[in-house]
Amino acid sequence: MEQEAKRNDAIEFSERLSYFGIATNLISYLTNVLHQDLKTAAKNVNYWTGVTTIMPLAGGFLADAYLVRKEEEDVLLQLVELCTLLWTFAWCNSHSLCSRQRELGGCRSYPHYSYGTGGHKPCLESFGADQFDDNHLEERKKKMSYFNWWNFALCCGLLLGVTVIVYVQDNVSWGVADLILTIVMAVTILTFYSGKMYYRYRLPEGSPLTPLLQVLVAAIRKRKLPYPSNPSLLYEVPKLKLSQGRLLCHTSRLRFLDKAAIVEDRENISTEKTHNPWRLATVTKVEEMKLVLSMIPIWLTSLVFVVCVAQASTFFVKQAATMDRRISKNFDIPAASIYSLAAIGMMVSVTIYEKILVPFLRKVTNNERGINLLQRIGIGMIFSILSMVAAACVEMKRQKAVEEEIVQGGKKGPLSMTVFWLAPQYIIHGLGDGFALVGLQEYFYDQVPESMRSLEIAFYLSVIGVGSFLSSFLIIIADHIIKNGKSWIGKDLNMSRLDNFYWMLAALIVLNLCAYVFLARRYTYKNVERRVLESHCPESDGAELIV
Repeated sequence: MEQEAKRNDAIEFSERLSYFGIATNLISYLTNVLHQDLKTAAKNVNYWTGVTTIMPLAGGFLADAYLVRKEEEDVLLQLVELCTLLWTFAWCNSHSLCSRQRELGGCRSYPHYSYGTGGHKPCLESFGADQFDDNHLEERKKKMSYFNWWNFALCCGLLLGVTVIVYVQDNVSWGVADLILTIVMAVTILTFYSGKMYYRYRLPEGSPLTPLLQVLVAAIRKRKLPYPSNPSLLYEVPKLKLSQGRLLCHTSRLRFLDKAAIVEDRENISTEKTHNPWRLATVTKVEEMKLVLSMIPIWLTSLVFVVCVAQASTFFVKQAATMDRRISKNFDIPAASIYSLAAIGMMVSVTIYEKILVPFLRKVTNNERGINLLQRIGIGMIFSILSMVAAACVEMKRQKAVEEEIVQGGKKGPLSMTVFWLAPQYIIHGLGDGFALVGLQEYFYDQVPESMRSLEIAFYLSVIGVGSFLSSFLIIIADHIIKNGKSWIGKDLNMSRLDNFYWMLAALIVLNLCAYVFLARRYTYKNVERRVLESHCPESDGAELIV
């Protein structure tokens, strides 16, 4: 099934090529073409990113609940919509239109891109991971590498998007760039569709939210019942009646929910017909509810990290636009192309982690993953702190250059300070993404109920979406609170104190990291009973603990 998963990677490559080709240069489009001020443009980029990454919540819910796990059909429909969007956007930008017409054309196109992403993004990644069998040892190990190589394909798309596509946008036209994206995406759609006969599918199980509500209602109804003396007395569906999915072992966290699985004297569970799921839930359903509730704190403590991620496609790019970007006398690097350093950093991070760290750590820790998922995310958060510190230091040096060359010297145009001063913050940012973003993807996919796989990939994307909105909120707060002296984020970057904003983000993520470590140390991972193991499932033996 490895070949089928690679077809998914091809789709991800083309979609990310389109996304980053637009997203990283969008702030330049808004400021240079639509003539928006820096603060407004940064907020609009964050709003667009937020909507684009929150829309998958709706697409993931529909995929898990109603589609016959034929995600590729949903993917094809949504990617065709993306192709239509890109073609329309290319047409709008290839004609001599007034600025108002270009603005309307861009504004009308962006929602369609968000709709397309909402349809295919949560389905595609989980669909690729579903091609590996968790009960097969070798396939399970390959699945652990799948998310790393998925993100490697993402970085390849990102790298070409912020170099080739951005160069075409800046030096030819946005219309030609979007036409190129349309052609690439059409080719990868055909490649993906060619594997239709070989894909593995999972049947839908109805709304993924209904079982969670059933557990909650049953637990409230039985809130006055005493806990059983032994967890084995709690109700669980017999293995012979298990049509798909796997059984989860009982854990001691959130014990109140265990009452939903208490068998009352009047309940006859000998036949399927008399089993009312609103009064009696299985241990597996109870544990699934616990998993979802346990992920909420991790989701919340990931938001500040994503706020730091959002700076790479907004203020980092505008910093680059004010600096010397010459490679030779006749060639300037597009401002957004400096983002390629982050892609390179992420590719290096993922490759070293997959090829060197994981094999070594597996031997040291006897853990299939090398280190557990939350440790990997935490390491990425540490890198994000270093990235913000580096960004603040470089911005302080850039401000000194502004004072000497523009304020005192009266210079016009870019500073003499080379754009490669931004390399440290971008590379560190990319290294952190290789740990944290990949870790978050794998964490949400691995730790959720199997019936909610698409929805939980959407939850991962919603972290990015809400984090982008939070970034816009912090920009507004910083602008309103700071009244004395230079504004942190003014209309002109050279007249702003962006370094103070970066220092604030570094302080926030340090505080956030403390809360995250506190939660991660107390987190209990999904405890799955493999089919190859014994039928009993004690707390510490007889089941494989996924870490």
